[in-house]
Amino acid sequence: MADPMQVTPGTGYRIITDTDDLPEGPQTIDGCRLEPGASCPGVDLSHQDLSGMNLNGTDLSGARLVRANLHGALLKGATLTGADLRGADLSESYLQGATVRDADLTGADLDYSRMAGIDFSGSNLTAVSMEAVWANKARLVGTTLVAANLSEAKFYNADLANATLGDNTNRFTIWEGVHMENCTGCPVDW
Repeated sequence: MADPMQVTPGTGYRIITDTDDLPEGPQTIDGCRLEPGASCPGVDLSHQDLSGMNLNGTDLSGARLVRANLHGALLKGATLTGADLRGADLSESYLQGATVRDADLTGADLDYSRMAGIDFSGSNLTAVSMEAVWANKARLVGTTLVAANLSEAKFYNADLANATLGDNTNRFTIWEGVHMENCTGCPVDW
C-alpha cells in the first residue's frame, strides 16, 4: 500500500489512496441491515455504493436510492414499490420478478440488466437507458417510458397496456408478443 503522504513526482500533489477495507458481512446503512430478505421500507440509500450486493427478496418500498450505485446488484424478487431511483445505476443488475410499481426511475441506467417478469406498473421511466435489457413478460402497465434508450432491448410478451411511449431510441428493439392495448406511442407496426 502506498504511503498516504506520498507526493506524485513532478507535481507536488499527494497520492490519494483508499485505505478503507470493506466490512465483513452485511452492511448496515440508515438502520437497514442490507442482506437478502431484509425489510427496510423508506430507508435512505441515496448516493450509496451497493454494487454487486445481494439484496434478493429485500423490501425497499418507498426507499430513496437517488444516484445509488446498484451496478451488478442481485435484486431478484425485491420490492421497490414507490422507490425514488432517479439517476441510479442499475446496469447489469438482476431484477427478475422484482416489483417496482409507482417508482421514479428518471434518468436511471438499467443497461444490460436481466428483468424477466419485473413489474414496473405506474412507474416513471423517463430518460432511462435500457440498452440490451432482457425484459420478457415485464409488466409496464400505465408506465411512462419517454426519451429512453431501448436499443436492443427484448420485451417478449411484455404488457404495455395504458403506457405512454415517445421519443425513444428503438434500434433493434424486440416487441414480439407485446400487449399494447390503449398504449400511446407504442410501436404497433414494428
